[in-house]
Order: sequence, then structure tokens, then C-alpha cells
Amino acid sequence: MCGITGFFSPKQLFTETDLRKMTSCLSHRGPDAEGIFYKGICGLGHRRLSIIDLSAEANQPMWSANKRYVCVYNGEIYNFQEIKSDLEKKEISFKTSSDTEVLLELFVEKGVDFAKDLNGIFAIAIYDTKDKKLFIFRDRLGIKPLFYHSDKKNIAFASELKSLLTLNIPKEINHEAITDFLHLGYIPSPDSIFNNIYKLPSGHYLTVSENEISLNQYWNAADNISKDVLSDEGNAISELDTLLKSAVKQQMVADVPLGVFLSGGIDSSTVATLASQTSDNKIKTFSIGFEEERFNEAPFAKQVAEHLQTDHHELIITKKDAQKYLNELIDIFDEPFADSSAIPTMLVSQMAGKEVKVALSGDGGDELFFGYGAYNWAKRLNNPFINFFDKEISSLFRIGKTDKFKKAGNLFNTPKGDIASHIFSQEQGFFSKKEINDLLIEKDDLPPNDYYFKEPKNRKLNEMERQALFDLNYYLQDDLLVKVDRASMKFGLEVRVPLLDHNVVEWALNLSPDLKYKNKDRKYLLKKVLYKYLPEKLFDRPKKGFAIPLAQWLRSDLKFLIDEFLDEKLINKAGIIKYEKVKILKEAFLKGDNFIFNKIWLLIVLHQFLKKYNIEK
Repeated sequence: MCGITGFFSPKQLFTETDLRKMTSCLSHRGPDAEGIFYKGICGLGHRRLSIIDLSAEANQPMWSANKRYVCVYNGEIYNFQEIKSDLEKKEISFKTSSDTEVLLELFVEKGVDFAKDLNGIFAIAIYDTKDKKLFIFRDRLGIKPLFYHSDKKNIAFASELKSLLTLNIPKEINHEAITDFLHLGYIPSPDSIFNNIYKLPSGHYLTVSENEISLNQYWNAADNISKDVLSDEGNAISELDTLLKSAVKQQMVADVPLGVFLSGGIDSSTVATLASQTSDNKIKTFSIGFEEERFNEAPFAKQVAEHLQTDHHELIITKKDAQKYLNELIDIFDEPFADSSAIPTMLVSQMAGKEVKVALSGDGGDELFFGYGAYNWAKRLNNPFINFFDKEISSLFRIGKTDKFKKAGNLFNTPKGDIASHIFSQEQGFFSKKEINDLLIEKDDLPPNDYYFKEPKNRKLNEMERQALFDLNYYLQDDLLVKVDRASMKFGLEVRVPLLDHNVVEWALNLSPDLKYKNKDRKYLLKKVLYKYLPEKLFDRPKKGFAIPLAQWLRSDLKFLIDEFLDEKLINKAGIIKYEKVKILKEAFLKGDNFIFNKIWLLIVLHQFLKKYNIEK
């Protein structure tokens, strides 16, 4: 796990000094070594976090054996030993025991199709010094990040946006990205907050030459959806058990200490259980809790840890702990990012980073096995009766005074067209498209785009499957995985996600939805696998999620954030949002309306970002 940078510029717009600045900017991602390749039109930079083969020979940039290709890479290839064995049968020899050398020689052997053979998490750049071509790849699920700037003739790329900004690229705000942020709480690929800076979409690669820059796709979730589904429960339990054991075992390969994030929920407990079975030694587990009991899951994590007999580490966080990192969110994420669970993710990463260099996480279980309440809403809103009378039903629920009734009222107020983003947005308590249009000063700043994704050719999905596919393509890639990557890499910690092994993902996409949500039980089949190893009673409780008591804190110790970033002068100076709308929301929240706290948080984060970059109308 590392940080990579680079450029390809036929006009030689960028220098070796530029490359060194870009690379040094990512020192937190790779504290163990730094290296660059520079040859006029192309430069590659690397910061290394040493995980496999700790020797200097495994440092990057790395050259192929034939001295034609040079590579920088961020990630881990879990099946590199199998690939290496196959290549050795063809009399290809290796100088190191690193996965970098294996993937590079596989590229020499197969060209761009090599990515289909890789099981792992990666952002890879390979330069062909003979044909003067640059190839940049991103893994199937978008687990590792890759940003790039392009003017259609020159390109620069990096693991984080901050690295590209050292090139003095004009900081022109992407107003469509702001509307997306207000609706979703994050900025979906391929956009970023700045014009002319993009996120390489998951499952894609770029081919760059002196004549063109082309974007190509090698994997898509929808293409892996088959005509038939697996509906035999017994077979499904056995197959999922085998797949998960294999994924966890592969992802525990490391030449450094390894641990597991343990929240006490279904997903992380499954990973911790299978890791405990795989390891010859007692595994280390890490969890955090809160002083506020309603948000504290630490006791549940401790019960699971005691049952598994892990070496368990626990941290109870306070408002003071959270405040330390709230002020750093923009520096860490480089663009507006409203997922406040980034704070506990940073704190658990900091704690784990003192003990291990690799941690396994349970991300992906909700999207693959229907863990979110949004999937119930997708089914509910697909009812023809409700669909016909949605506005009337919405009005009835809005009469209610509780947050639950208010949320239902907003969810029933369905727009025409893009229902998936509406369900996600209103489940989170963010701004609807209509509300965004009312917020914006400039009417040219249109409401968010419709969020389309490729429909499967072989099978029509039901409403719950479609909502889950939306989350897999957007929320998972551009929120959850971004959160984990930035939070962990800040502390030089590599996080791996066994539930997102692409073999598990492709299998889950073709599991009958009736085995994901059965008898009103979410994640039904995943639980069946877990209960083979742990008592069901350990999990007999409502799902809480990984959240902080943000509404409480914003009215007390963190009220200064409202005072500073929702100030009338600051908002008017930025010139994007109407202050009169903000004032109404602010007053309602401070008088006790908890339901709108996430809207308040969105506006704080947005104006914190605009102030940092001195963005004015």
C-alpha cells in the first residue's frame, strides 16, 4: 500500500522538480521509501509502505526484466504467488519476492488484459519506454484511489488530489460536483470538486500516447450478473463459507503484523472469525466506542473478541478526540466529504497503526447482502398504490413531529426518474434535488445529475437489487472506500476488505435476493455463515452503524463550527448558497430540530472547503 504519482506530457509541461513535489506530498501514504523515474515526457513517482518483501530491491519505480517497462503501483495483489508460479513455468525468473515484480512481468506477457487476472486492490501505472505509452489501471471495485488531470494532450495523476494541486492546476470549482455533494454527501466518480481533475472509475484503465488519451473498461458489476440465481439455501451457505474463507486467507498474506477492525457487527465479526481460524497466532482486534451509550458498540465488539480469544484493543472516544480531526477533514480528503464516521475511522486507524501495518475490515457486506434500510424503502416505494398516492402519503407523514415521520415524509415524496439517489439521499437526511435548486444562488447550477449505471443484459433486477447496485457503484466506491483509504493511510496503515474480493462480489450478485432478505431479516445468508462459528445471541440487537453523536456535539462543544462556517459574511463571500435558506436551517437546528443536522453538516463542510481554498464569487 503506497502513494503513486506521475505524468505524461509530449510538450514537457512538467519537470523533475514537479514530480518530486507531487511525490513528497504523499509521504504519509508511504513512509518507508521514495523513488522516481523521470525521462522528459514521462515521470513516475512512488512512496512506499512496505508490506510484502521489505527489501530495497522491491522498492519502486520498478523495471521489467527486459528493461522496456517501468512501473509504480499502490495496492496488493493477493494471488501473486499463483501468477508467479504460472510465469515461472514459462521460464520467467524473479529477483524479488514482491507482488510488484509479478504484476509487471504479467503485463509484459499479456498487455492490458493482465488486469483481468489480478485479484487485489490496486492503482497501477506502467510506462512503455519503447512505444512511449503510459497505461494506468484501477481495481474492479475502486478500493484504491486514482485522480488525474488532463487537457486531452497532457496528463498528470496521483493517489490523492492534493498531490495534483502542487502543479498549480487552476482551482476552478465544478458546480455540478457541489450539487452532487449536497445530495449525496460525497462527489461521485468520475468528477472531483475541481474542473479538469477526475477520478479514474473503478474497473477502468487509461491508455496515454502522444496522439490520444483513451478510457477503457475491463470490468463492470452488471456484466457479471447471470440469467439464473442461486436459490438453494444449503448450497449457498456452503459456497459463501468457502469463498469467504479463501478471501480472508489470501488477504492475510503479509511480511508485517496484521490485525482486524472489529465493530461487533455481522460483517466485521465474520472477517474476525475467519481470520482467527486462519491464523496460527492470536489475532489483534481493534474497536472504538463512545461515551454516549446510544452510539457505543464497544461492549458488543468486546463480547465477540472474548469469544474468539483475540488480543483486543479498545478506545472510547470523546468530543475532544473528534474535534482534533474535524478541523483536518478537508486537508485529509481534499474535497468536500460529509461522512462524519471518517472521525472514528481515523481514530481506530491511529490506534491500530501503533500495533500493526495491515488491518482487515468488513466493508461491503451491506451492499452485497441487503444490510441497509434503504433496500426496504426501494421495495416499499415500488408498490403501485404507494407510487400513485406518494404525494398524499408524504403530506400525511410530514404532519408527524418525530424524526422517523419526517424522514418517511421525505422518502415518500418521490421524484420522477432517479429513485435510487433519492432513497439514499433522504435516508441520510441530505438535501433533495428540489431543495438544492432552492438553495443555489445561480440557477445555472442545476440540481444533481441522474445517477445511471449499466443495466444487466441477462436478468431484470428487482427493486432491492437495483438499490444495492446503486450503492455498489456509487456509495461504496466514492464514500465508504474513500473514507477507509484516507483515514488509514494518514497513519501509514493498509486496510484490506475481504468481503469485496471480486470472486465474492460476483457470486453475491447472482445470489437470490430471497436469501439476502428473508423473513424480514437483512443479510440473512451472511448471518447463517457467521452463526456456524459464533452464537446467534451475540448479535441479537438492532443495527447501529458506525456513527458519531454529531447532532449533540454541534449544539455543544462543536457549535463553533456553525458560528465559523455558517457565518453570513462567509456564505455571501462564497456566493453559492443563499444565506436566507441557511439562516432558517441554522435557527431550526439550534432550537432543537435534530432531523436536519446532516444538512447543517453538509453546509459546514462545504464552506470549510470554500474558505480553505479562498473560493469567492
